[in-house]
Amino acid sequence: MIEKWGIPVMGGKRPRTVYVYLPEAAEDDPEARFPVLYMFDGHNVFFDADATYGKSWGMGEYLDGNGVGLIVVAVDCNHRAPNGRLCEYSPFNFADADFGNVKGRGKRFMDWLTGTLKPIIDERYPTLPGRETTWIAGSSMGGLMSLYAVTAYNHVFGRAAALSPSVWIVGGQLTPVIRQAQFAPDTVVYMDYGQREMGNHRGMLRCYMETAEALMERGVLLTSRLIPNGDHCEACWEEQIPIFMSILFYDRE
Repeated sequence: MIEKWGIPVMGGKRPRTVYVYLPEAAEDDPEARFPVLYMFDGHNVFFDADATYGKSWGMGEYLDGNGVGLIVVAVDCNHRAPNGRLCEYSPFNFADADFGNVKGRGKRFMDWLTGTLKPIIDERYPTLPGRETTWIAGSSMGGLMSLYAVTAYNHVFGRAAALSPSVWIVGGQLTPVIRQAQFAPDTVVYMDYGQREMGNHRGMLRCYMETAEALMERGVLLTSRLIPNGDHCEACWEEQIPIFMSILFYDRE
């Protein structure tokens, strides 16, 4: 079951859609509690009709089809022109030839998500609210934000999945943040790039490798992949769901 409701984001006047997926087990057992996965670009997560390019991740179909005991919370991005999404999904200021000067508001967004949205979710839904069962995921700029979230808000998020993370666009500003962060020893991160997207922008490989190295130096349990013939699109990210889900849920005593 997927619920949709609106909430103002960071003091905005227009409510944005929040998508909340509840597993069938929540209806079968009122006492059951579930991990929570927060996701960026909520409009692209569940429904093709809502997706920017007409193709979603199909997350609901995967979760239902595999009986996954997980709550997924996904919020629409800022669609306001010219750079609403870029500003909201970047923790850093940056300049880009295509987008001009972008003022990063990523920290403010994460403060809102952890300080306002998460308490609402934990009150309304049968969550396991601890950091070990609170995860975050996204792609592209959402992938960058997922890495930032698990780094700067490691007390909230124990695991993260960053698909095609746009670490290149901020010019390596994330790497020193990672190197100075305090990670809990059970922090898990999945990170990937598609083979065919790797040359789309200057510095992609270098920034990706620097990010991976910094995470491992800090003791993060990292899974890093280069996807054969992978592209920068929802269809490709959907294909990675079984892989990153297995990593988010992985546990071995």
